Amino acid sequence: MVISTCSHEKAHKHGKAASGAIRYKCALCGKSFVKESSKPIGNMRIDADKAALALSMLLEGMSVRSVQRLTGLSRPTLADLILVVGENCQRLLDSKIRNVAAKDVQLDEIWSFVGMKEKTRFARNHALEFGDSWTFIAIERDTKLILAHQIGQRDTETCCALLQKLNAATTGHFQLTTDGLRAYTLNVPFILGTRVDFAQLIKVYSSTQEQTRYSPAKIISAEKHPIFGNPDENKISTSHIERLNLTVRMTLRRFTRLTNGHSKSLKHHAAMQAIFFAYYNFTRKHETLKGQTPAMASGLADKVWSVKELLEKAATD
Repeated sequence: MVISTCSHEKAHKHGKAASGAIRYKCALCGKSFVKESSKPIGNMRIDADKAALALSMLLEGMSVRSVQRLTGLSRPTLADLILVVGENCQRLLDSKIRNVAAKDVQLDEIWSFVGMKEKTRFARNHALEFGDSWTFIAIERDTKLILAHQIGQRDTETCCALLQKLNAATTGHFQLTTDGLRAYTLNVPFILGTRVDFAQLIKVYSSTQEQTRYSPAKIISAEKHPIFGNPDENKISTSHIERLNLTVRMTLRRFTRLTNGHSKSLKHHAAMQAIFFAYYNFTRKHETLKGQTPAMASGLADKVWSVKELLEKAATD
């Protein structure tokens, strides 16, 4: 007898549908069916819980090969998962981080590379997508919210792209502090204008990176330079964005120095960063925010999202 109100509590796998989705059969009523899903990972056949577990491992500094060994997912599957979720997370960031009230913003750039170092790329005449890669990041000092990021070279084009994103992401008047990169000096006035009180913190080192390859050079002095507006000298600092750079290097395997965990393609490099920044804003509790995420402190979320919730919300945004 078929039970019309059966809830299919005792269902087991029963082959696959024509679409490739797993079919189930109920031991009580005998009905076969396919479970409906919101498809947080597109048309991939990975279970959402397993996908969330794999991404959680990647976001805690594990390499793709380590995640492969622990989850049983193949490297091509993990690579596809990163691309799908990365695209969703970038769309989520673009839509959610808009017109955020900011008071004190800091900008900085963090170095990495794709495939090979820049010197090797020149020697082997590889495409421009390989070699050195710089990520420009903007963070709000009080809420720790990552307002914008931009991947490219350490040049005017990438700097302008970040400043335009920052302009769209924020509202109101705020103080802005950067390092001494000349691209900031020239372009902040044109893109952000009178919205900001702009200052630069210029650090002088005792030696170059080439001379101190494995440890940071000693800082001789840190000079504060107000550029325009009326910046508060006591708040001219890049300490918070530099601490974020440390978090990036410790959390994303692709940024860890002196390993072979670097990105092998630019699209995966960008996708994994989009996942991390969305995770940092909406899922990762910040110690200085008393158990809140940066998104909660900024009024963009009312609770801490799990990684699975991040997948679902990024897919439906």
